[in-house]
Amino acid sequence: MKPTRPALLLGLALAPGALAYGAVDLWQTRGTPPGVPVLAPFVLLLLAVVALSTGLSLRARFRAQRERRVDARPVDPLTAARAVVFAKASSLVGSLVAGLYGGYGLWLWLHLDNDARREQAARCGFSVGAAILLILAGLFLERICRIPDDPDEPPGHPRGSSTPR
Repeated sequence: MKPTRPALLLGLALAPGALAYGAVDLWQTRGTPPGVPVLAPFVLLLLAVVALSTGLSLRARFRAQRERRVDARPVDPLTAARAVVFAKASSLVGSLVAGLYGGYGLWLWLHLDNDARREQAARCGFSVGAAILLILAGLFLERICRIPDDPDEPPGHPRGSSTPR
């Protein structure tokens, strides 16, 4: 699995943002757009805390293994693989959600006619902030689970290949 690229995350945020802005603008001509759930930023923050705590825990366990401490608990490779998948999913989903609520929040911010829209715009802003924290926590966890380069391999040598090319 390759590391997540910032350009991918930016693209995944901009596309749903533009779609959300257009969809809300179209929806407004047909009726009232849907509301932003009150729990949206809290769920995103909870996921960010889980990703961050997993990263901190794995970082401490990897450090203890590198230092060859007696009390070091080894990290199961399957656990590390699951953490990488969770990290990748966290950053991708966080990017999509940030774009979605960002587009909706931008539309609401440009049309602040009443208190209900101001409240919805604030929820969108909090959701975007929580989604950015989820992205950062996912990228941190992904970095913690990265396999270090082998100092014995020559530069440019593909990992996992049994014969040099």
